[in-house]
Amino acid sequence: MERAWDLVIRNGRVVDGSGGEPYAADVAIKDGLIGEVGEVRGRGAEEIDAAGKIVTPGFVDIHTHYDGQATWDSHMQPSAWHGVTTVVMGNCGVGFAPCKREDHDRLIRLMEGVEDIPFPVLAEGLPWTWESYPDYLDTLAARSFDVDIGSQLPHAALRVYVMGERGANREDATAADIAAMAAIAKRSMEAGALGFSTSRTLNHRTSDGQPTPTLTASEAELTGIAMGLAAAGKGVLQFVSDFNDGAREFAMLRRIVEASGRPLSFSLIQNPRQPRQYEFLLDQLSDANVAGLEMRGQVAGRAVGVLFGLELTLNPFTHRPSYQAIAKAPLAERVAKLRDPVFRAELFAQGAAADPAFAANMTQNWKIMFLMGEEPDYEQTPDRTVAALAAAKGVTPEEVALDHMLTNGGRGMLYLPFLNYADGSLDPSFEMLTHPDTVPGLSDGGAHVGMICDGSFPTSNLTHWTRDRTRGPRLSLPLMVKMQSRDTAQALGLFDRGLIAPGYRADLNVIDYENLTLKAPQVAYDLPAGGRRLIQRADGYVATIVAGQVTYRDGEPTGALPGRLLRGSQAAPVSMAAE
Repeated sequence: MERAWDLVIRNGRVVDGSGGEPYAADVAIKDGLIGEVGEVRGRGAEEIDAAGKIVTPGFVDIHTHYDGQATWDSHMQPSAWHGVTTVVMGNCGVGFAPCKREDHDRLIRLMEGVEDIPFPVLAEGLPWTWESYPDYLDTLAARSFDVDIGSQLPHAALRVYVMGERGANREDATAADIAAMAAIAKRSMEAGALGFSTSRTLNHRTSDGQPTPTLTASEAELTGIAMGLAAAGKGVLQFVSDFNDGAREFAMLRRIVEASGRPLSFSLIQNPRQPRQYEFLLDQLSDANVAGLEMRGQVAGRAVGVLFGLELTLNPFTHRPSYQAIAKAPLAERVAKLRDPVFRAELFAQGAAADPAFAANMTQNWKIMFLMGEEPDYEQTPDRTVAALAAAKGVTPEEVALDHMLTNGGRGMLYLPFLNYADGSLDPSFEMLTHPDTVPGLSDGGAHVGMICDGSFPTSNLTHWTRDRTRGPRLSLPLMVKMQSRDTAQALGLFDRGLIAPGYRADLNVIDYENLTLKAPQVAYDLPAGGRRLIQRADGYVATIVAGQVTYRDGEPTGALPGRLLRGSQAAPVSMAAE
């Protein structure tokens, strides 16, 4: 008798996440799992014709910041628009648990500063139905989502919870403090945290300019917390660091892994201040893994770039007195004023007020600033910078920048790639992506809502690296699919997904690969308190499937919310466990 399936995807070209060549096959799903791959004879209660399309595993984004959004929203957009079926949040040491009532505003200010999520949005959106980290997980476990969600214990929240003002002021942790943090880390892993994260970069500051509480945490503190994970026998470690002394910093990370036995990943980028340091760190990664230590670099498939615009957090005129006088006016009024020749002349004659903020210092860097078009190009050539365009036209860079921002009713944006683009190309990204000890990450989905829109990384990785790149080598489609599905899943201990094979989670994408198109970023005003955020969508995702249910059709949510909180690592199917 023919078996009845819940869903059958027919006639597709399966890119299965193993890295092997695509093949023609049907995929049958039952009870949220893949039941059969091949020629499926039984009918499905629902069927999708994938003729001319590719079928991939759902993508696993291991570096997001949906910690707040997940408490008030069921849709983890923009990630869910880009084929992502699992997100991992709590990165970079920031989050909202554990947290005592008196520290609510402190953690909001930290997230506001580090991840550019406005205070009113978080103050109105967060329900604060928790104090401990396990309580926070319980809050998430009671909710339903369009993706599965994994969470990590954030160091900043942990440090402030244990040490109070001393922790916020970056005082050294005592032995008792470390023991308390280690105990909470152990309980958090046992409650379902996927790992622990911390930040050691000066780029991460509170909204009032103070460095993150974890910036100068000692090796003893970090090792002590890692030993809490070791005691639980669970969890990964996630670090972001400036690597000002790369050899010394990496040696410390290596010692932490040696002591704890826990896997570790860190953010790996090309910093223009030390443009060749990433090569040294790749070499160190290789040495560590040869020695049997599980260490990975999380890398970005394109430049990390700031967007400037009249609706965004910053633009090149933000700190000029004439603009500040109209900054709070409705967009249409500002556009009219900025088109007035007298006002423009006054604005151009003024200098920008000094601002210590990292991004603000870049608003006049015309030599590495580009126009963001309707068809985004993330690997533009030097002759297309604002400075170069201005020179070619015989005008000032300010004129080119303002004229572009005034397009589309004042919604034009400027793009400044500040990491992974010191060479004026994405060759460093290619080198990092193709290293055996790295995985794609760093999309920051859910964060930087007024400056950065990188939750679209999974789509740009597919389109740019496997199909559209003209300025250097490309990657194969099977390899890129494997990298952002199976490889990322395994990096966080999620062995039940990322592969199209019987017994695995039925998290899948049906993609019109030939016509897959990344759209330009735009602004939406859909956060709590009417807050605005950058979003970016794509054309070409025919269907996205989570646990066997179609969550998106042609980029639009279906209303199905099968996603749940992931509590800890997930084992591979029994039939595949020995693989």
